[in-house]
Order: sequence, then structure tokens, then C-alpha cells
Amino acid sequence: MADVIPFVKMHGLSNDFVVVDGPFEPAPGEVASMCDRRTGIGADGLLAVSPGTDGGAIRMQYWNADGSSAEMCGNGFRCVVRYAIDRGMVPAGELIVETPVGLKQARVLDGGDISVDLGPVSVHQATIEMHGRPWSTVDVGNPHAVTIVPDPAEAPVTTEGPQIENDPRFPSGTNVEYIAVDADRINMRVWERGVGETQACGSGMVAAAAAARLQHPDIAHWQITVPGGTGSVEFEDGHVWLTGPAVSVFEGVWAQ
Repeated sequence: MADVIPFVKMHGLSNDFVVVDGPFEPAPGEVASMCDRRTGIGADGLLAVSPGTDGGAIRMQYWNADGSSAEMCGNGFRCVVRYAIDRGMVPAGELIVETPVGLKQARVLDGGDISVDLGPVSVHQATIEMHGRPWSTVDVGNPHAVTIVPDPAEAPVTTEGPQIENDPRFPSGTNVEYIAVDADRINMRVWERGVGETQACGSGMVAAAAAARLQHPDIAHWQITVPGGTGSVEFEDGHVWLTGPAVSVFEGVWAQ
């Protein structure tokens, strides 16, 4: 690991990341130090972007703020695409990205937003009971537990979220979403595995829409509002597209 590491601070709907050139193999403690909001750069996670070697134009690596590696991050995925375009690694348009869960499609829209394909998504048909409420378990390449509540603003995200994350029924932990559904609109708060409550979670937005479709199977396009803003999820011929912004905030160097 180099003594000085150039980085870009980025965010998607205020879900924020430190983004570096890859390939990168940091120790968990190094990731946690970079993501620390008091003594480090501060972020929900660390992303590394490198040229693809196995069928993709670029490769994405991702670690949670606690240093644990993660399978997928929808907001981070969009930031990876924006980072690669801004550095001339790929042209704007459509491309294939190597992710920890395989090759995934991405496309840049005319207005600058980025859509990424997070499908396929699996929703377990049987709900489970936890803390007095039914929960849907959803696989978006990473695990999610979704429950419907009257108002996510009043949901016990910070107290109940970590308990659900570490429930023994989820041996690898889980992300936790609290949602309210109104027609084709979802309001959501999220407790992210290995991070805590975040302003947004891209894969969580997809999980929320997939869980909502159990009651509204005819709705294919969803607007999802999280504390960090609003994005969209669209189910299209077996693909699930997450669309939203990816923004560069500042650049710097991390000196150990």
C-alpha cells in the first residue's frame, strides 16, 4: 500500500464514498481509518476502480466503513461509473462493469444521472416475524430485510436496526429497510450492514421496491425517497435498474 493515496470523495443521494484507483487490497483497519468521520476522510464506504480484466470495461471493489468487504452497493456502483468516465477510463454511454457479484450493465442518461442494473432480485415468498412485525427478506446480490411501517421517520432504525443486522437468522448480517408505500412511491430509511444508518442505500432501494411489489405486482416503476433525496427503480424484462445521481465532491490525498 502506497504511503500517499490520491482519492476522490463522492456521493449518490448523500450515501458517500472514498474512491481510489484500483486494484486495491487494503486491510480492514486501513479502510476503517479512511472512512472515520473524525480522524479520517469520512465516508460510508471505500470504492476502488480499475480497468476490467474479466469481461468488463472497468472493475469495482467495495468495502463498508467498518472495513468489511461487501457484495454490492448500488449508489457506489453509480459513483464508480462516474469516476471512470471523469478520468477517461471509459466513454459516457453504456458499459459493462465487473462487480463482486458478476458482470453488470450501466448506462449514462442524457441529464447526467446514471442507471445501473442490479438484477436479478430474489424475494423470499415467506415473511419472517421480528420485533412484532413481518419482514420480507430480499437478495440483491447482498442481503436485505424489509418491513412496512406507517412512517419511516418514526421507525426505530438506530435501536432496532443493529439488532436485525446481527440476528442469527442472517449469518452474514443483513441490511435493514423501513418503508412506507403510497401507490408507486416509497419512503425509506435504512440501517446498512457494517455502516449504520445512512442517507441512502441503492441496493436497499431496489430491495424496498421488490418487497413492495409483493402487494403491487403491476407496478414496474417506483420513485423512492430516502433522507438523501429521491431515485428510481424500474423492473424491465428481468433487469432491475436503479437510477440516480453520482457526484464528485472533492479530491485529495490520504497520507498514512
